Amino acid sequence: LIEAANLSWLNGDRVSSDRLALWVSMRLSGAQDDPNALARVGWAVRRLTDGPGPEVDLAVFLDRRDPENIEGSAERFEDRAGGWLDVMAAAAELHPITRACMGFHLWNLAGLGQDGGKMEAAVTASRIAASDGSGAIFAPLAMGGAGGLRVSGLPPERLARWLDGMNSAILTAMRHLDDTETWSARAERATSQLSGRTPAALRSALTEWPLVSAPMAEALIGASRAAVQRNLAWMEERDLIREVTGQGRYRMWKTQVG
Repeated sequence: LIEAANLSWLNGDRVSSDRLALWVSMRLSGAQDDPNALARVGWAVRRLTDGPGPEVDLAVFLDRRDPENIEGSAERFEDRAGGWLDVMAAAAELHPITRACMGFHLWNLAGLGQDGGKMEAAVTASRIAASDGSGAIFAPLAMGGAGGLRVSGLPPERLARWLDGMNSAILTAMRHLDDTETWSARAERATSQLSGRTPAALRSALTEWPLVSAPMAEALIGASRAAVQRNLAWMEERDLIREVTGQGRYRMWKTQVG
């Protein structure tokens, strides 16, 4: 969610992680939200979470197909995707991180830059970069800033920026995961005195989502609204979580780290 929200800026969508969390979990959007933008970034979340990688079937990965009534002389997406895949296959001996960088910078040259543009290219590259069998689904690229995704300079300069940007993103992700793990242990100790399944389930939801609302928690953990609100209030009183919207309606909470 955090990586996809950062990648959304590449297309000018600027979807925040809290709005994205509501969309992914409950398909909720506000009057100020662009449903098309949310759908695009929701696609990024799905592809960064699970499923076959782009080099298995790029069309399926991108959810893109040629229209059935395409004219014979028109350039087909299938052909453009095939050309990109052929180049990537020819570079199979390169390290996955290097191949990912190459694939990202060849995206527009292959004619794949329309529609989702840079975000599609970045999500595709992030999956390829993690295809070394380490067990990771994707390699973060944008959490530490999008400098590594800048398209300029000679290939060695682009690769150096790519490596620096990925390193920064990975460090940011690791700090977030470390903070989340520390918070979860602290919350587990604090809520051990409470009975029922709601405290533990709510704690899990708060570690898995950047922000949580009462209706969202209700849907995620299957508890009653009253039980969710009671436990959120209890956790807020003990500085485990804090409310971030500052309003009476549509309130959202996040973990209080440190």
